Amino acid sequence: MHDDGVIKFQCDWERCEPIASDAVPELLDLIQWRDRLFQWGLIGVDPNGIGYGNISIRLGGDRFLISGTQTGHLITTSPEHYTLVDRWDIDRNSLHCIGPICASSESLTHAAIYQYDQQIQAIIHIHDRDLWQRHQQQLPTTRADVPYGTPAMAQEMWRLFHETSLGTDRILVMAGHAEGLLTFGCDLTTAAQPLQALLGLVINEPETLILP
Repeated sequence: MHDDGVIKFQCDWERCEPIASDAVPELLDLIQWRDRLFQWGLIGVDPNGIGYGNISIRLGGDRFLISGTQTGHLITTSPEHYTLVDRWDIDRNSLHCIGPICASSESLTHAAIYQYDQQIQAIIHIHDRDLWQRHQQQLPTTRADVPYGTPAMAQEMWRLFHETSLGTDRILVMAGHAEGLLTFGCDLTTAAQPLQALLGLVINEPETLILP
């Protein structure tokens, strides 16, 4: 069972109008990649109606845009489904976001990765049962007793950077978060590459998917 929709941190949400794509051009790329991941079945909603998967991009410094909570069921998204995270405190399990929707339940994990390495500009969190089962311990893997959306999971990100090949692999398996995997990179295209390699997916054109 997925439980991505359950926010476990203290979220200080400042509601406001959607971010304008002309003011933040990167938002259009974020939307395109999120909707593409939905088409691949890597972001979605489970039979119980709980959404899973999320995506984010850094907007300079310690700010990032991320898909909102419980948007996994949407076939396509728009600016109203994204929010800006501009500060957080992992030790206190708290986060502040600004936008028309509350930040994804995995936002603290994204924050930990952005905080660790300023060169990381994009993060993708997806669900795929086959990849999750096949690649545990073959790829950098979080401890099975660490739940998602908690300070412990954020700290697991730092442990994996220090103790495994995560920095070069750019993909990890969340053993304690059923079906969950996470990738990152210097942009969304780079962040998606490890998933494309594992799934054998090739993109020739921006919206054209070719299966081998």
